Amino acid sequence: MAITTGYKNFIPQLWSARLLSHLDNALVALQLVNRDYEGEITAFGDTVKINQIGNVTIKDYTGNDIDAPEELDSTQLALVIDQAKYFNFAVKDIAKAQANVNLMDAAMARAGYGMASVVDTDIFSEIAAQAANRVGTTAKAIDVEVANAYDLIVDLGVTLDEKNVPRAGRKLVLPAWYFGLLSKDARFTRNFEILANGVVEGGIVGGFQLLMSNNLKKETGGVVHVVGGTTQGMTFANQVVETEAYRPEKNFSDSVKGLNVWGRKAVQPNCLVDFIIKPKA
Repeated sequence: MAITTGYKNFIPQLWSARLLSHLDNALVALQLVNRDYEGEITAFGDTVKINQIGNVTIKDYTGNDIDAPEELDSTQLALVIDQAKYFNFAVKDIAKAQANVNLMDAAMARAGYGMASVVDTDIFSEIAAQAANRVGTTAKAIDVEVANAYDLIVDLGVTLDEKNVPRAGRKLVLPAWYFGLLSKDARFTRNFEILANGVVEGGIVGGFQLLMSNNLKKETGGVVHVVGGTTQGMTFANQVVETEAYRPEKNFSDSVKGLNVWGRKAVQPNCLVDFIIKPKA
């Protein structure tokens, strides 16, 4: 909906110097990915080739001649920039001139947040789809209650330990209701604080830095895909390839349109976990 005010209906006293704050989700998915190849993309449809070297064989040394050097296996992964979203909005001149706020800047901020939220949701869904470590299923989600909420996270950490996933930098993204259960367990600090970026200060359980988000993938019946791991698991590349201010031909407006493209690839699925849960009835 365009922001506009008819001249005859304009009442200066009703304009405010402040904008109403929105109740936004914390955007945290970018804390679960690496962005090592981001500088190599320029447009939608680009593909970045990622080479991965196989294991090196360790052999006994007897003092005699050693074997000829082995040829190392090399696999190639493709990071495809196959996601694209755009925005296109107008702000009428009369509203911009009469208001005591910069509506265009505010509208751009809302467009930026909306775009980031879409990316956030997409990354969570892709991690859930590609994770090699999966606990529970959509049909048989793990029931979570106060009695087991803490222990389930500890067990999840052991699962990654057994896969040789580095402990450094492990993170786990939980829905808000899970923290309500954890806060009732004496083993979880009661002094935790959820910051604006979704990070939970004081919230280390089972080796995981805990994060909170309402953008996690959800299924029917209250089922939620909790995702986590380390940034080694998934790479992400994003580029705003077009941003253009223009004047619509049949309108007295300032308009802005923009195009954002991105791609994501699970490069180490063993570093990713999909924990499928629901609150116990």
